[in-house]
Amino acid sequence: MKAIRKVVIAAALAAASAASAFAQEVIIAPSAPPAPRVEVAPGVRPGYVWDGGHWRWAGHGYAWEPGHWRAVRVGYHWAPGHWGRRGPNWVWVEGHWAP
Repeated sequence: MKAIRKVVIAAALAAASAASAFAQEVIIAPSAPPAPRVEVAPGVRPGYVWDGGHWRWAGHGYAWEPGHWRAVRVGYHWAPGHWGRRGPNWVWVEGHWAP
């Protein structure tokens, strides 16, 4: 039994360290976020990409986080963050730069 527990703990630690390279923090909410707000993106800004607003979990409910500009990373495109269902809860998946 101890050997199995050690393997499970080692696997969990490896998965956590691999995930930490991509995610800063896991946000879990007990209910679905409200429908996204209509947010008019500003005009084109050379060297930047618009990261639209989203609902963030504020501990006891959702709060709107307005959109903002992100400096472009050459060779990458911005994949915006999004909420995903995980069992009975909702998890925030951070936006990131993808090749």
